[in-house]
Amino acid sequence: MVYGLNDFTDGKADSLNPRKGNYLFGARFSKKQLEKVPRYIFFVMVPFLAYFAYVGGGELFILLLFMIVINIIYNYKPFRLKERPPFEILIQVGYVFTALFSILLNDLEMLPWQTLLYLTLFAFQAHIAGEIMDIDPDILAKKKTTAVLIGRKKAKFLMLFLLLFEAYILKFWFDDWVLSSFMAGFAIWLLLDIFIFFKNKPYTLKQMKLFGIAINISAILSMAWVLYSGNLLHPNF
Repeated sequence: MVYGLNDFTDGKADSLNPRKGNYLFGARFSKKQLEKVPRYIFFVMVPFLAYFAYVGGGELFILLLFMIVINIIYNYKPFRLKERPPFEILIQVGYVFTALFSILLNDLEMLPWQTLLYLTLFAFQAHIAGEIMDIDPDILAKKKTTAVLIGRKKAKFLMLFLLLFEAYILKFWFDDWVLSSFMAGFAIWLLLDIFIFFKNKPYTLKQMKLFGIAINISAILSMAWVLYSGNLLHPNF
């Protein structure tokens, strides 16, 4: 639903985006190829909505409807928050609701608010990274984003602030040296990017693919660490 609606409503911008059209960064299809996507989403979603409502009751059903509504107001007019900076960043908190969904479905204890805050900041940071890579095609498509509005360099500084905040939370709230060191290392790389390597220049397609592969590998490793350590379940205050 998330990525299908995004592709369906973002066809023009994607058609002008050189990094699209692959398994790493997402699809690039014609309007005709995309026209049946909402129908497919509907037929896939309805059985699961019915099943989860049956096993989880009204509370889970309402949460699922809420997640659907978030995706609709993000993608469709008159709301279309994906083109209303900075709301297109703030609404990424919707990803955190998948964790809440899992908690309700599996009858688990609620995550600490510190963990939810960290996950929210991570969702913000990841979205800004994508916006930075897409500045030029978004400008061509006349798509408004925070990165387009404030410019490449300021968007990188915003991402740097979030990275440092995340590193602080991981180190001082969760005593997690591994993840905090990774975030700090990423922040150092971004500083070198801003002041030495790229500055205000766009990345090449080859560089973006390299970054994408590196990010996916680090994501898999970090998930393994989170599951192994359990640190994000135990804030120290």
